[in-house]
Amino acid sequence: MVELGLVGKPNVGKSTFFAAATMHTVEIANYPFTTIEANRGIGYVRKPCPHVELGVPCNPRKSLCVCGTRYIPVEIIDVAGLVPEAHAGKGLGNKFLDDLRHANALIHIVDATGATDAEGNFLPPKSRDPWEDVNFLEKEIAYWIAGIIGRGWIRIARRLEAEKIKIEVALSERLSGLNIGEREIHTALNNVDLKKSPTKWNDMDILHLSFEIRRIAKPMVIAANKADAADEEYLSSFIKKAKERGYYAIPVSADYELALKKAAKAGLISYNPGDEDFEIIQEDRLNRRQLNALEKIREFMRKFGGTGVQKIIEYTVFNLLRMIAVYPVEDENKWTDKDGNVLPDVYLFREGSTAIDLAYKVHTELGENFIRAIDGRTKKILGHDYPLQDGDVIKIIARR
Repeated sequence: MVELGLVGKPNVGKSTFFAAATMHTVEIANYPFTTIEANRGIGYVRKPCPHVELGVPCNPRKSLCVCGTRYIPVEIIDVAGLVPEAHAGKGLGNKFLDDLRHANALIHIVDATGATDAEGNFLPPKSRDPWEDVNFLEKEIAYWIAGIIGRGWIRIARRLEAEKIKIEVALSERLSGLNIGEREIHTALNNVDLKKSPTKWNDMDILHLSFEIRRIAKPMVIAANKADAADEEYLSSFIKKAKERGYYAIPVSADYELALKKAAKAGLISYNPGDEDFEIIQEDRLNRRQLNALEKIREFMRKFGGTGVQKIIEYTVFNLLRMIAVYPVEDENKWTDKDGNVLPDVYLFREGSTAIDLAYKVHTELGENFIRAIDGRTKKILGHDYPLQDGDVIKIIARR
């Protein structure tokens, strides 16, 4: 399953964002280090469900389908707040970084009001440029990676040269616990272009490479949280600055998303995650203060196209990680499994994945005994190297 890590300093609303994205009950409070143990929950990304084409209802096993939209699960990890010098063990730094080892991408929650200092203590609004938080988080993760690479590096580099081992292989072995592979490292090495021999790399060379490895292997998007309370010009300036620095920043109100989900759960409103509006269905159960609050939320949603929570999760999965949704079936005509369930499963794959990757994902034996695949729409025969397309319905045929 795709894993998304929620990162940021204390008191920026990470736990609220986590609760809003997953409806998982967590402790939320206005003091640093409310979160100590990492919280794990399930959020969802949306795709049109192919059952609409088929004209019959689907039977999802581990996903959801609402009015023709398939909600595909992703794991969201809310870790302890990060403070400067975390890589050296300050605050809960070592635990924070360890909890992020397997995250495929990072959602950096920042305080868009500028009302918290580097350690999460409260300040007057606009006291701190949120960009400072982006800079320090980039630095902490890069130093963490550099620390792993740098331990005993000269000895390792000499062995590489003596035994003619590819540098990508050695680095991927060192970083395997961080879910960083040879492909990402190869790209980072090409981008940084360290011309000198690895035996001559100094600490700055390793750090420079580590910044690039993080950028590629742990891509990050920025959630400008508390946007509902932020100065409009201040927020706009930050989002513009993020774009200039190569980041996508989205205005977010985790408080509003959580309020809407609670109201929907109570049957007061009709709201699906990611919608740009909601419908009040039990107005007689709401007092004037609650109705005013909902109208304030609606104004925010109209301005920004929603609360931003679902939008940033989907941007991370589909734009940053470039994932596609694929539906394996056993009957290519009825799009069912052996028990007659319609489109029971859906998997997320990186763009460029192939039919053989799908086979292995469904079951190792299917991959090992792969013969061919069949496109559920066109009924065409597909080889092991067929590049999967978003929304594909695929049957795998294997030797028995």
